[in-house]
Amino acid sequence: MTSPVLRLATPNDTDRCYDIEAAAYEGDEGATREKIATRIVQYPEGFLVMTLNDGIIGFINGGCAHEVVMSDEAFKELIGHDPAALNVVIMSVVIDPAHQGNGYATTLMQAFVEHMKALGKQTIHLMCKERHVPLYERMGYRYVKPSDSDHGGMAWHEMVMVL
Repeated sequence: MTSPVLRLATPNDTDRCYDIEAAAYEGDEGATREKIATRIVQYPEGFLVMTLNDGIIGFINGGCAHEVVMSDEAFKELIGHDPAALNVVIMSVVIDPAHQGNGYATTLMQAFVEHMKALGKQTIHLMCKERHVPLYERMGYRYVKPSDSDHGGMAWHEMVMVL
């Protein structure tokens, strides 16, 4: 079996990343094509794609903030993002549904953590659904609180990892 390869995203990856996002997320919780394009252009260092046999099967992306406010919807378009800030906010972690269940999301998350450490970041923040809280705790994230965000009309939980 071929092993996945991780690399930084380029603008040419926008359409494939959007297709994966739309297929994997429910309702309005996924990012629009425009948001994905903005994230790639404005902070490519925070946008990793996972490829298998030269095709993208998943990705993770985030932005950086001096003060993290997880319910800030504008930040999802990188409004207020500062690449020099020490706090990272993950916006999407997604594997194509055809490739889920193979441990790829864990590999992607671990690579992202190491990448952010190498960039000198201090914390990584994320929001997840309740069913994913134990998974992220096993990865080293600490539960913070139920989020004030109702992104996509869903209930979210905030978590943080200190690097």
